[in-house]
Amino acid sequence: MPAPLEGLATADPGTLPLSAASTLFQRLRATTPQLARRAPGEHDAARWREHRIGGRRYRVAQPVTFTPYAAARPCSARCLFCSENLRPHGDGAMAQSLRPGPDHFQRLSAALAQLRGLPLSWSLSGLETSDDEDWFLRLLDALGAAERDGAIVEERVLYSNGAGFARGRGEELIAALRDFRLSWLELSRHHCDAARNQRIMRFREGEPIADGARFETVARRLAATLPLRLVCILQRGGIDDAEGVAAYLDWARGCGAGTVIFREFSRLDAGYRDNATRRYVEAERVPIEQVLAACMDAPWWSRLQPLRITEGYYFWNLQLHDPRSGLKVVFEASDYAAMHRRHASGDVYKLVFHGNGRLCAGWQPDRDILWEPPHGQP
Repeated sequence: MPAPLEGLATADPGTLPLSAASTLFQRLRATTPQLARRAPGEHDAARWREHRIGGRRYRVAQPVTFTPYAAARPCSARCLFCSENLRPHGDGAMAQSLRPGPDHFQRLSAALAQLRGLPLSWSLSGLETSDDEDWFLRLLDALGAAERDGAIVEERVLYSNGAGFARGRGEELIAALRDFRLSWLELSRHHCDAARNQRIMRFREGEPIADGARFETVARRLAATLPLRLVCILQRGGIDDAEGVAAYLDWARGCGAGTVIFREFSRLDAGYRDNATRRYVEAERVPIEQVLAACMDAPWWSRLQPLRITEGYYFWNLQLHDPRSGLKVVFEASDYAAMHRRHASGDVYKLVFHGNGRLCAGWQPDRDILWEPPHGQP
């Protein structure tokens, strides 16, 4: 699932997943100049939009992201922690299993017509968007056409494991993203050592991006054209302490990244079944507080300048800057229980277009349905 965009307004620190009463939070607040909130307050009229979707009026949070869920083919990686493999209790299709049909882009255009006039940000994620190059390029064309038709788009973000960029059409994809005016690309890599990363991400046989030197070449090519952020999920056996964080930051600079994001496994609620993915997440979790506290006691921490603590509708993050290297560093955690509460509220905090042609206010293709094509029509 996608990462948050920037925060916008003053927040109540008591709502942050990192408790305002904790010693660590107090240490952070003592040096962080700004506390910001991305999720609108209940009565903050300036941060809500009333909008009609499928003949019904909804209250839509601002900002809001739109994800055209990528599932054209199985993912090139099989990450042990992948949130797409978490199984909610109850019946229903899995978003990752819904392959787009021949009329997919017609349906996408029709769904986007329902959102005309509503400020959006494109958030390109799902499985791996770059795995099917033809589908990816058609998607960019469809979203570009929506913008030319009047869609109000504030930011354009891609979340990727980089697989498609390491194959023969990588330069073509990079050029297309440049023309698309991508705001930034978040490239996942969970260890700077290729063998340790492969044990976590498990790229399928024959994927060039699994190789460490190839990944670094791809990252530098991307960074030469697009704002690049490297994303590392903290976990046991991967990056899990202050020494590992420091080594990853040094490596990321060499890859051309302007930002590095360290994320904790999302905190899960009782809504998910006890499957292999959930067991891995719970067993291999490294608490963000533990890593942050160790980093703050490390000698190199003093060179980082805290910028802000941001609260989203189901996440928080700490953003820092290294003035010596220019690198931005982010530590982030998310809480799926908070996400589910917001999605169940009747207000819209997220927009996802699934492979079954449904526009939903969440990540499950059979719930929170806002619009779907009339029966028998594309």
